[in-house]
Amino acid sequence: MKYETIIGLEIHIEPNTKSKMFCSCPQNHFAAKPNSQTCPICLGLPGALPIANKEAINKVLKLGLALGSNIPETSRFYRKHYFYPDLAKSFQTSQKENPFCVGGSLLGKAINHIHLEEDAGKLIHEGSNSLVDFNRCGCALIELVTEPVFHDVSEVLAFTKELQLIARYLDIGNADMEKGTMRLEANISLQKLKNSKTQKIQELPDYKVELKNINSFKFLEKALKAEIERQTEALDKGQKLVQETRGYDENTKKTFSQRSKEDSQDYRYFPEADLAPVNSTEFLVHSTKIELPQEKRERFEKKYKLSKEYIDILVSNLVRANYFEACVKLSPNLAKTIANVMINQNLDKNFEEPAGLVKKLIELTKTDFSPASDVEQTIREVLSENPDVVTSYKNGKGQVIGFLIGQVQKKLLGKGDPKLISTKLLDTLHG
Repeated sequence: MKYETIIGLEIHIEPNTKSKMFCSCPQNHFAAKPNSQTCPICLGLPGALPIANKEAINKVLKLGLALGSNIPETSRFYRKHYFYPDLAKSFQTSQKENPFCVGGSLLGKAINHIHLEEDAGKLIHEGSNSLVDFNRCGCALIELVTEPVFHDVSEVLAFTKELQLIARYLDIGNADMEKGTMRLEANISLQKLKNSKTQKIQELPDYKVELKNINSFKFLEKALKAEIERQTEALDKGQKLVQETRGYDENTKKTFSQRSKEDSQDYRYFPEADLAPVNSTEFLVHSTKIELPQEKRERFEKKYKLSKEYIDILVSNLVRANYFEACVKLSPNLAKTIANVMINQNLDKNFEEPAGLVKKLIELTKTDFSPASDVEQTIREVLSENPDVVTSYKNGKGQVIGFLIGQVQKKLLGKGDPKLISTKLLDTLHG
């Protein structure tokens, strides 16, 4: 290994506010008729005066507190100047000095700051023409900027997925990448190691390549790996890497240059005169502490003795996690059974109220189940018939366990004890 990968992230989340950042136009622009949600303020027309969205400020402060950020008493907005067709007023109202949240961490990775800004519009390319939809222009946007502390693609994926989950737990926003309410940008550079061991040079490289327009976790993984490969090959050839913005082409599986990357001074930041400094203490909402995903995982493991695979699936959806706990409250002795039928049979979808599911399970426990010997034999048959699924499980895809349990139940005509099947199946797979 001759190089160390250095990655910093810029993650944008659209908060689920009712209105945009500085005007009363609707924040939710998904599938709306193009240019139907605009006004003089978000279009930057002369004389239009912005007013900061209190709800958006509350949400960015809530996220900062959850991630351990410091909240400065005073924060303010700046004008960030650049020209692009989807930015109607040729500057973006953002933050530079005194952002709302400073520092913090997630999964042991340091956060530089979290700030609020307005979004730009959207360009739609049709053949040789480009159309502009300004519905998104002026929408509130939370931007989290990490320190350059990631050295592996898996770390980046874990961080971004956990942040998405936290945003949903805190009701900051749905952070749906398919709908564009969560967008990722990664800054990547490679650093040569001093020798064949892992002694790195302390100074950061004099360049960074920004990957933009990343719209899914799979896309992020592919783009990062492709760019790391490109930079490695260039450095091996003695080439000088330049600071630029690049995109990722799904067809070629390679990144491509889009434009040279600006430095901070190129944006000519200066304080937004139309917006007064914000006293954060006047906006901060003091509410009951919300249990974050990692805290819930640890509690589920300690209290319910569930497997890591089951816990991860339950915690990934707050509604289902709450449903599970509501069921367990009604019947504490059935915790593992409830988790099993929810994950492997989706029985919770058949019962709107937790009491209905618990009643069904109590009825099932009175049923004469197939003997343990039949269960063991059926498990061996299913594993023998599905070697690819077994390989996937051993490669880390724990979710396939549900498929295997379903196949066992199918052969047993639904008379298998779910708890016994799960236990015997895991024992066999790990044996």
